[in-house]
Amino acid sequence: MKDIIYKIILCSSLIFTIGCKEKTGVVEKTNKVKNENIVELTEAQLAQTEVIVGKVEKRKIGHEISVNGMIDVPPQGNISVTVPYGGFLKYTEMLPGSRVKKGQVIATVENPEFIDFQRNYLEALANDEYFKADFERQQTLNDAEVTSNKIFQRAKSNYMTNKANVQALESKLRLIGISPSSVKEGKISSIINVYSPINGIVRDVYINTGKYFNPQDVLMDVTDASDLHVELKVYEDDIPLIRIGQRIRFRLANTPNEWMEAKVFLIGNNVRDDRSITIHGHLQEVNENLLPGMFINANIEVEALEQNTVPEEAIVRYNGNHYIFKSISNRKEGEQLMNDFEMIEINKGNEEDGFVAITIGDTSKDISKMKIVLKDAFTLLAKAKNGEEEGGHGH
Repeated sequence: MKDIIYKIILCSSLIFTIGCKEKTGVVEKTNKVKNENIVELTEAQLAQTEVIVGKVEKRKIGHEISVNGMIDVPPQGNISVTVPYGGFLKYTEMLPGSRVKKGQVIATVENPEFIDFQRNYLEALANDEYFKADFERQQTLNDAEVTSNKIFQRAKSNYMTNKANVQALESKLRLIGISPSSVKEGKISSIINVYSPINGIVRDVYINTGKYFNPQDVLMDVTDASDLHVELKVYEDDIPLIRIGQRIRFRLANTPNEWMEAKVFLIGNNVRDDRSITIHGHLQEVNENLLPGMFINANIEVEALEQNTVPEEAIVRYNGNHYIFKSISNRKEGEQLMNDFEMIEINKGNEEDGFVAITIGDTSKDISKMKIVLKDAFTLLAKAKNGEEEGGHGH
């Protein structure tokens, strides 16, 4: 009987011991899961980092919508160069992309008809002296009632008609770039210079040297580079959010890290078939690398909200998610003073001036009351994950 009782007690003890070990194993495993995002640093280790602990900062950061568009110029900034009366293009050095200054010679044109204009002008000038003298003589005779009014009126008409002809021919000469005073000095030529009407960039050249062109033909287009603006397409759902003066951040496809700025100055009021409108933004700074027709990606800041923010270097990325480190305690472990930090997953919001808006999924936690690592968070990430690989928790 005693042997039976002894065996029962022994079995019970073994079962209890095994059960305790299994329970202990569960607790240890649970603790490991619970603490896998904890990193511990001694005071000496912390002193070797650049870690700075502080609190999130309330800042107004704009909510942005992403759109696409292009660099463009208003109609008055894109000028087509033509030559009245046409002619043959004798010479030009201009190519698409050439920069020009106002008044610079951009082409020379030859037309025999230009000689006729200058000859007619000289003839009109010569006749002007005769008709003027005849008009003055007839006026004197008419005042003395020596001649009839009919003769006087004819002399006056001839003089006024020729005077108008002189003025018209002077305007025609100036229109094609010939100075009337040069013609008076006997400088007659069938070749004229074509001058740039603005400071800008040659956008397109449509004719080659030696080719004849008509008066309505365009030689080249010159764009005023100082009047460039961004033209963006905004779709129906976002149209109510757009306001004059809103900030636009944009970049070119070949320079994705170089952001430039503009401001909304015009909002279209015609919704197209694809349910979009066009908005225009003035550039905040002149950039000589921008050319009309370039495609851009842009963000429009549609509203500014006060949000919890941290510096960019407070956020780390791990396994596709974003984290910050919360300072949770300072404690003694033997003779060592330990600093504990907890890795907390966050949601990134908009970025502005080096700060990022953040939120955490657990709404029961007040992020504004937490002590956050604001600088050198990547060092803590490396310490935490290296500790895991070594089988610990960042000790």
